[in-house]
Amino acid sequence: MDLVFDTSALPVDDRAAAWRESTSRALVPTELTLRDAARFQARIHTTTLGPARLSAISYGPLLSLRTPRLIRRSDPEHYQVAVILGGRQGVEQAGNSAVLNPGDLVFYDTSRSFTAWAEQDDGGPAAQSLLLQFPRRLMPLAESRLARLTAVPLCGSEGIGRVVRGFLQDLAAERSRCGPRDTARLGATAIDLAAALLAHHLGDERSEAPSRSPCEALFERITAFVDQHLHDPDLTPSAIADAHRISLRYLHRVFQQHGTSVAAHLRERRMARCRRDLTDPTLRHLPVHAVGARWGYPTPAGFSRTFRTTTGLPPGRYRDLAHERPDDGPGDAAT
Repeated sequence: MDLVFDTSALPVDDRAAAWRESTSRALVPTELTLRDAARFQARIHTTTLGPARLSAISYGPLLSLRTPRLIRRSDPEHYQVAVILGGRQGVEQAGNSAVLNPGDLVFYDTSRSFTAWAEQDDGGPAAQSLLLQFPRRLMPLAESRLARLTAVPLCGSEGIGRVVRGFLQDLAAERSRCGPRDTARLGATAIDLAAALLAHHLGDERSEAPSRSPCEALFERITAFVDQHLHDPDLTPSAIADAHRISLRYLHRVFQQHGTSVAAHLRERRMARCRRDLTDPTLRHLPVHAVGARWGYPTPAGFSRTFRTTTGLPPGRYRDLAHERPDDGPGDAAT
């Protein structure tokens, strides 16, 4: 797993701000309160597993809030399954509240407000967890039913919970020995196991969605692939078809069956990321053209033209309006 954040390399006075920024990028944006900023230590390792991401996190005492304002501003639309490895932690969401100890699992949703906290006794272990994140659209269970399981402690010491916990721990330990194709398959397996865990706790076979058709499964793999490679200006329909070993004609047919086109889907997802970054106050130092370049628009003119056509505003004006009205933004929230 790749190390993406470590407070040990930072001056004490910079750790709190750096942790907030790093978690917003590597995990999900939240409002953070550190209970002992002077002694706060944290570390994040993360790895991409096809459509999923697995992160190993350790951190000191804190309070974390995922607010409606932050959701409107930036929502990756992910489900998250955490395995608690150390410390005493808690989470509240959708009217549920869980106090979590090592060995527990917990499920929550980035599209809903939540509160999370971690405590550390003097001399005790720091809070540690593994966090599996994946797009909500890949979960083959009804969203309306899943809400009852958010912020509910799920047993990880026996049965399906133990299987999921062991799989994620082994995956974190052995990731470096797996190739790109292996990790993509393992990511899909991790999502399937998460669905099995949640279906078990729902206790109702009717809650499971019908089996996906091969075309539906292919569409989900392709759209997850697109989201992972939006930064690449060479991400074209031909490149997408080649990556999935299908013809360009068949690729277009798959998207047509879902009421869109490859080009329209690419533009929509890239524009969503650009809108999100333009309204992010932590990225205000980036020039507008650099935001476009981050998401596959290498030329300023091309980015500005596409953005204006899509939103009705040039990107610089869109950013200005977003920061004038930080609670609402100039238009619909990016997802």
